[in-house]
Amino acid sequence: MLTKQAKLVNKPQLTRLLNHVSHSRYPERDRVIVLLSFKAGLRAKEIAGLTWSMVTDASGDLTDVISLPNQASKGKRGGRMIPIHPELGEALAALKAVAADRCRPHLPVVYSERAKGYSANAIAVWFHTRYSELGIEGASSHSGRRSFITATAKKITEAGGSLRDIQELAGHSSLATTTLHHWGYGCEAEGNCVDLR
Repeated sequence: MLTKQAKLVNKPQLTRLLNHVSHSRYPERDRVIVLLSFKAGLRAKEIAGLTWSMVTDASGDLTDVISLPNQASKGKRGGRMIPIHPELGEALAALKAVAADRCRPHLPVVYSERAKGYSANAIAVWFHTRYSELGIEGASSHSGRRSFITATAKKITEAGGSLRDIQELAGHSSLATTTLHHWGYGCEAEGNCVDLR
């Protein structure tokens, strides 16, 4: 039996979301939250658990990949290396520039005002609130991840890759989960995919 899937968010809706958070109290941080979902396909738990050591080298400079360990994901098999999309890289650099005192290796990339970081539930609530403010119904913290996986799957298969490649990038423990994201829930059915170029 299939469970209900989070709604895919199309390009115009993503543009609206990014514009909306650009007027928030912490625009650089909030842009990073959105792009970690849409351009890296991270789960709410992974966004909350991401530390600067996972996106920087020993000198503190930003790297080209997110090095996500298992403990920041879903246990034994969730860890993976994710190429950092240029737009996400720019957002991380902007956040690093305005929040230099919060960019120590052990600290979370997504900080909160009252605590060191966000919980996975707080990230889910954050997305729900933003989508509600924009009147985008049916979207959740998983929508960006689904949009990322669906669009990435199309690009990988067009380039001759396989569902196993998509599974690895998505951090799915089961190929069936990857298949569910890729087949039967395509962008064509729900509007334009988010462009990952």
